[in-house]
Amino acid sequence: MNPLLAALAPEVDLPDYAAVRPEHVRAALDVVLAEADAALERAAGDAVPAQYEAMSAALDVALERLRRVWGVVCHLQAVADTPQLRAAHGENLPRVTELFTRLASDARLHAKYRAMAASPAAAALAPARRQALANTLRDFRLGGAELQGAARARFAAIRARMAELSQRFGEHVLDATDAWSHDADEAELAGVPADVREAARARAAAEGRGGHKLTLHMPCYLPLMQYAERRELRERLYRAWAVRASELGPAAHDNTEIVRELVALRAEAAALLGCSSYAQLSLVPKMARSPEEVLAFVRDLARRARPFAERELAEMQAYARDELGLERLEPWDRMFVAERIKQRRYAFGEQEVKQYFTEPRVLAGLFELVERLFGVVVRSEPAPAWDDRVRFQRLWRDGEPLAGFYLDLHARPGKQSGAWMDDARARWLRPDGSLQRPLAHLVCNFAPPVGGRPALLTHDDVVTLFHEFGHGLHHMLTRVDELAVSGLAGVEWDACELPSQFMENFCWEWDVLQRLSAHVDSGMPLPRALYERMRAARNFHNGLTLLRHCEYALFDMRLHLEPGHGGRVAALAAEVAAELSPLAPAPFLRYPHAFTHLFDGGYAAGYYGYAWAEVLSADAFSAFEEAGIDDAATGARFREAILESGGSRPTLQSFVLFRGREPRLDALLRHQGLA
Repeated sequence: MNPLLAALAPEVDLPDYAAVRPEHVRAALDVVLAEADAALERAAGDAVPAQYEAMSAALDVALERLRRVWGVVCHLQAVADTPQLRAAHGENLPRVTELFTRLASDARLHAKYRAMAASPAAAALAPARRQALANTLRDFRLGGAELQGAARARFAAIRARMAELSQRFGEHVLDATDAWSHDADEAELAGVPADVREAARARAAAEGRGGHKLTLHMPCYLPLMQYAERRELRERLYRAWAVRASELGPAAHDNTEIVRELVALRAEAAALLGCSSYAQLSLVPKMARSPEEVLAFVRDLARRARPFAERELAEMQAYARDELGLERLEPWDRMFVAERIKQRRYAFGEQEVKQYFTEPRVLAGLFELVERLFGVVVRSEPAPAWDDRVRFQRLWRDGEPLAGFYLDLHARPGKQSGAWMDDARARWLRPDGSLQRPLAHLVCNFAPPVGGRPALLTHDDVVTLFHEFGHGLHHMLTRVDELAVSGLAGVEWDACELPSQFMENFCWEWDVLQRLSAHVDSGMPLPRALYERMRAARNFHNGLTLLRHCEYALFDMRLHLEPGHGGRVAALAAEVAAELSPLAPAPFLRYPHAFTHLFDGGYAAGYYGYAWAEVLSADAFSAFEEAGIDDAATGARFREAILESGGSRPTLQSFVLFRGREPRLDALLRHQGLA
């Protein structure tokens, strides 16, 4: 049987990812697309009354089956890409896009939901259902349901083309990253940590060569930029990274025209829906009320961070000149110089710290923390996956299973860079009365184990793991039974980072780190003296870091607010840098061409959301600072008010329910050392 379809059977708990082959994709989609199309026609017709439960039974079951099948295909293409799977995905993407575009703009369905909302029965709906109904009506408007004639047809064509372009953008970034490598000898790698050299040597040996194979994957690229003493090697890597997927690299991977067309199509779609810009359209389902509010928020943060950033840059320039003999601090010197300053000032480096963070110990500590704070138990189970190193865990409470999640932690060829949480299946009390439990993918790109030792994580890796697990908790601990507002569904995009950034704060607490750490050789936990140096260094270069986030957010908002920037993204990026940053960017820097958040990740005109949500997350964590980091009662209140509520009510209401007041900026500035 086709494993994509077999996974939909009520008695099957987990998909058999290992059994999925590219040839299964079209066959499975033939079935679920036909089911969805038939369900759409039935729900839009007279046979189904304009009542919540009747419409859900007629339409949601078939659509959820389609989303789950397509979700498996998209997930595998992100974590285990092959030419055959990519072709199958690309062949079927237009079919899936067309169905959802048609659904979102169906005037008959829109009329039924309007009638439902206007009926006396609507007032009697449970709050979660009222929120789901309001979101549905909003999404119909955003989906073009109110358009007519040529405008309607053009909007559908735009949606299809944007889906195709976004997919190609991500493929170009993945291919450009995978395609680059450099063979280095031992002398070139002076200063590079032993485990990084060993991993590079293993990559070369796997291809039947000697020496060391260097790549642009983060477990290789980042430590090389931090520690490689050979300046020419750092420059070689930086230039390759900076021009990925741009006109300055191989033409086959160039995203220039894709970006230009995507920006133009987004503006055209917004105009068809009566919005003055794509930025205005993007904010409709978000917490921020206008592009002007976002611009003011970003520029205010940048203004507060700028004096700190200027002092940090001046210190780097002085160190480079006086200690390294570098009259000019180049972009490929900055991470190297910053690491040297941090080591001198705080007497430690990431390589020393990572010896205490073995992957098994970190995971055990994370799970213990989650169990203590949120009243759940994490258990490992065998399950088929897409790679042998992927593990499966299940959350339990009071002897009942709540949710399951896959952990895919290691970088490898064919896997997209970065870290993310994917919704594989949402909590839902189905129309037949059965309860569907959540399933999640938690994906990172850490360095894999080398030489028979456990994988070692940098402290930044630990923070990343906690961040993604926060997303996972938001998805998995929901108690909402309505599919449209369960977990992250229906949560404002600029608030969905609240639980993830909240979880990051625990990575800096002494009691937590004691349970996360065990030296790879001695087994001893992190020493207090080293911890104190880490705490002192927590805000090291936070001014420059926050300014960089503000720079990306301002670039994103201006790109989608002001007309005419799609063909001049490099020039716009330079303008934004000149306004906000004391750092002069390299003239060849083309970061927008690999900015997957904006062009293949759903953050277009929404990248500011990271900083926006960090105001919420820092203030939320301050409740634990006040009550005690391990306070189970505060953890229960956070679980009930934030994690369990999903998108069933506005995030601001959930925050006030937890905190007893609206959010304040002071906790963020204090955590960032910018108060």
